[in-house]
Amino acid sequence: MRQSLVLKQQLQESIKSEIAQRAQQHRAKMAILRNRDVHLRANGGAVPPKPLLLLAHGDSWFDYPLNGNALALHSTDIIAQLENMGAVHPVIMNLSHYGDSSSDEMALPKQQRLIACLQDATNWVNGKPDAILFSGGGNDIAGDKFCIFLDDAGAGGSGLDRQRFPRLLAMIEASYLDLFALRDKYAPGVPIFGHCYDFAIPNGSHPACAGPWLLPSLAFAGWTADQGGAIVQQALIAFAATLRALAAAPANNFILIETQGTLASTDWANELHPYPAGFKKLAARFVGALGQRFSGHI
Repeated sequence: MRQSLVLKQQLQESIKSEIAQRAQQHRAKMAILRNRDVHLRANGGAVPPKPLLLLAHGDSWFDYPLNGNALALHSTDIIAQLENMGAVHPVIMNLSHYGDSSSDEMALPKQQRLIACLQDATNWVNGKPDAILFSGGGNDIAGDKFCIFLDDAGAGGSGLDRQRFPRLLAMIEASYLDLFALRDKYAPGVPIFGHCYDFAIPNGSHPACAGPWLLPSLAFAGWTADQGGAIVQQALIAFAATLRALAAAPANNFILIETQGTLASTDWANELHPYPAGFKKLAARFVGALGQRFSGHI
């Protein structure tokens, strides 16, 4: 077998192992929570408020195993921050993995994993999570494929290609609609919370293990870093508008957390990811949105 195939298989197995370990840790927390409540009731004690039980599915904004651009002992992403915020810390089953596009997240194997997670009674107290958190769309746009959706600056282009980029947004929208359909079938009534990232800075900065994700494609199409900043902002504004339209439809039961404009330039560690303090700012937006929906629980 080719070495590249061996390495690919090893990576896939490593990802499965990471997710399985998280699932095991989550089920252990659920067992402790159930046993605590049974013990308190049996002894006439007051049962404290149940923490929010959340299912997270997403990309590196929900699964970032670095501290800025350096290796970290623990993840620093939104989910890692959110678990330690609020009056009653939420308990989160995190199925996310860095690098996933929205179509990766809703491809068959990961849909099957989502369904299995939702149907496993040991993952929840009342049969299903209180809410689903979703982070998807950033990797559909960023990366080496970003060049596909850019006009050529030398040919008098305007930045984003006016035919191809809307089709990308339609593909992202399809992934969200498929997630809503999955939720309606396997966890009816559970709200989904999403976000719209923030205005990434295409400056070529990246950790040693990945990236850069934006500047190479922009330079390939003839755009400068300054011009690229406006193009990236244009793409993210259009992405947010797509999600706002989904959130405006009551049947979708989808809450969009407005995260654009949260981060200062100094909060960004690289082109796509903030430092831990930046992730904490973003997590605070989730705390606010969850608090509005679940008063007294976060």
